[in-house]
Amino acid sequence: MAEMHWYNQPARWQAQPDGLQMTTDPKTDYWRKTHYGFIRDNGHFYFQEVSGNFVAQVKFTGQYRDLYDQAGLMVRLGENNWMKCGVEFVHGVQQASAVVTREFSDWSVTPLPNNPASIWLRVVGDGTALEVHYSLDGDSYTMLRMAYLPVVDQVQVGLMACSPDGNGFDVTFEAFSVTRKG
Repeated sequence: MAEMHWYNQPARWQAQPDGLQMTTDPKTDYWRKTHYGFIRDNGHFYFQEVSGNFVAQVKFTGQYRDLYDQAGLMVRLGENNWMKCGVEFVHGVQQASAVVTREFSDWSVTPLPNNPASIWLRVVGDGTALEVHYSLDGDSYTMLRMAYLPVVDQVQVGLMACSPDGNGFDVTFEAFSVTRKG
């Protein structure tokens, strides 16, 4: 695996043989302007630098408790241009979630059946497109979102977790990989 770096390292985290375990710090998030009128860029992001087209995958299990607790994958060009996706906990229901930010954040969600113990994510970066897929079993994937990504020499790709309103929660990431795509 390529060298990993922290952006906003949480107070509690531990590398695992096949992944990462962390506890999110309270009042952490990634969001820009839309609807709420604020900018937050203090969520936790454990990433590697990636050049060219890629496929990023991970399985993760969160102990979501509070409104908007979230975990998943992030692709980041900088503070004004990024995408985060995964699970966001909204009124007791896990939602497959994607936020795309190009100066202003947007947000899309779809409820997941029975608040699954784990979820698998796959993000495909192909030219100017980012495709987000999720799975409840690690085999059958559903496309959640396709979004525009400017072509740049390198992007940051990795594991993301935040607790915008809550006091933090535990999340375990397993089998994280980033591979070159064609």
